[in-house]
Amino acid sequence: MNKLEFARYVDHSLLKPNLTQEQIISGCKLAMELRCASVCVNPVSIALSRDVLRGSGVAVGTVIGFPSGAHTAYIKALEAEEAYRLGAAELDMVINVGALKSGRHAEVLKDIEAVVNATPGIVKVILETCFLTDDEKALGSKLAEEAGAHYVKTSTGFAAGGATIKDILLIKKSVSGGIKIKAAGGIADLDFSLKLIEAGCDRIGISRTAEIIKGLD
Repeated sequence: MNKLEFARYVDHSLLKPNLTQEQIISGCKLAMELRCASVCVNPVSIALSRDVLRGSGVAVGTVIGFPSGAHTAYIKALEAEEAYRLGAAELDMVINVGALKSGRHAEVLKDIEAVVNATPGIVKVILETCFLTDDEKALGSKLAEEAGAHYVKTSTGFAAGGATIKDILLIKKSVSGGIKIKAAGGIADLDFSLKLIEAGCDRIGISRTAEIIKGLD
């Protein structure tokens, strides 16, 4: 795999709360240079990223209900509507983790549906796998697919654990080919990134993109 092929899997993550405007612009320019699939920024940086990336082919992504997922479905839907209006074509939403762990599956489904129905954007559903049992990961993946989401995503990168090969294989086994998989959280080197892609990931969320991609031609 060469740099260009690898970059098409990459959502370049710019989510640290202390990033300056200059760092957001620099990150967007890097994503443009490498031809990443998208950048993923906090909602306050959507308009800036949209302007920098305009015409580049790199999508603007953002986060919804981030990082806890403990927002109401109504607020998540409003967040999604505003994010799409500002220029975010891809929306990474965090599920109601507590509801899933409490067995309130209909509530989880409605939570995801609220975001899916709020915009025509691509919705990626973050499970935050470090908090879940294997059965809960499988069920969360199925609910994301049932709700009409486009991706199941492992993690926010802001919790205790991140992506694992085991979880990617579990998610892949739990859903049909109609929904894609994104790995995120703790992806710090090229070897692990390539293993995640080989395991079945369609996207990987990484912040150390420039460092990781150096190992490729």
